[in-house]
Amino acid sequence: MTRVILASFISALAASMLTAWWLQPSTFEAHGLAVAQDRGARFKSTPYSEEDEANQPKVKPIYMADGLTPEEAVNIAVYQAANRSVVNITTKAVQSGRFSLLELQSEGSGSGSIIDKAGHVLTNNHVVEGATQISVTLYSGESFDATIVGADPVNDIAILKLEAPEDQLYPVEFGDSRKLRAGMRVFALGNPFGLERTLTTGIISNLNRSLQIHGNRTIRSIIQIDAAINPGNSGGPLLDAHGKLIGINTAIATTSGQSAGVGFAIPVNLVTRVVPQLLAYGKVVRPEVGITKVFETEKGLLIAQMKPGGPAERAGLRGPKVVRARRGPFISESIDRAAADRIMAVDGRKISTADDFLGYVEDKKPGDVVRLTIVRDGQEIEVPLTLTTTDPLGERTP
Repeated sequence: MTRVILASFISALAASMLTAWWLQPSTFEAHGLAVAQDRGARFKSTPYSEEDEANQPKVKPIYMADGLTPEEAVNIAVYQAANRSVVNITTKAVQSGRFSLLELQSEGSGSGSIIDKAGHVLTNNHVVEGATQISVTLYSGESFDATIVGADPVNDIAILKLEAPEDQLYPVEFGDSRKLRAGMRVFALGNPFGLERTLTTGIISNLNRSLQIHGNRTIRSIIQIDAAINPGNSGGPLLDAHGKLIGINTAIATTSGQSAGVGFAIPVNLVTRVVPQLLAYGKVVRPEVGITKVFETEKGLLIAQMKPGGPAERAGLRGPKVVRARRGPFISESIDRAAADRIMAVDGRKISTADDFLGYVEDKKPGDVVRLTIVRDGQEIEVPLTLTTTDPLGERTP
């Protein structure tokens, strides 16, 4: 009995203590609120005064010995290293009047870079294409007539030649576009709107872009930049922070005709591959495959037309089949395109567009043998093909 009474007493005591605790703010909450209030009092905000601002540590800009910032010093060094190499190119062309038999003269302008003491100038092909008269203005302000000694419409590159004293010619120094990275600083020099040797700066926004140009061909490995380039900049140099040529400013993406922060430049390593041939032959000697027209399909390139007696025909490739049928006294002809070979790969590399195909072939030399994987009559076979030396542009049909 005593144990039962004691147990009941303890239970009642515990219940009363629990009720009292439940009805009162918890010790943790009470202390927590107090602590928060104390902190609030301790860190009470006060108005920010001019005296407080004066006492704040200041970040001092870094200046060179001549008072320039490092960035300004680089800009000036690049300009001084390369601006004498930049030329202003003006052109005249004769065009037939649209509504008359009269011939009209049109004028154009662009930029270029001197590449040697012999008077050769590097520019875009589209700057001088179709020109009947070309004038090049040097750093000295003196102008000279120039002629086109070589052009590569496929890569939009041209070389001009002018006769000028060597002491007025300042060749640009070539860099290496393989070392470029997105985010690197770049400098564009040119003559936008006829304003000679204008410098703009920016960064490489991205690499390995594709730019569609002549005959729906595409230049690969294009440099995308945000440095301002405008009409008249075409053909001018794109420089790195050492003042070396890393590209040719070529095009802008714009709806207004003026810079919108998206520009494109041809990489200098493509230039160095092309220029020796332009100087030697006046054109780029490309290997020819002998296929002049294809249809791009989801299942490869369907051969639409081949050069008679060309490499493709000699290799045994098949184009569309001409089907003749007699209907009474008449003979009708139709073209069976399904009978043509379908190119799937070159040297084991899958091909999906005509530009992929031509781009791969152009990296070869005349006389090289490529192995084409084709589908014929539902069977996949491999055909060796020896490249020749004609310069094909190749028509494509989507």
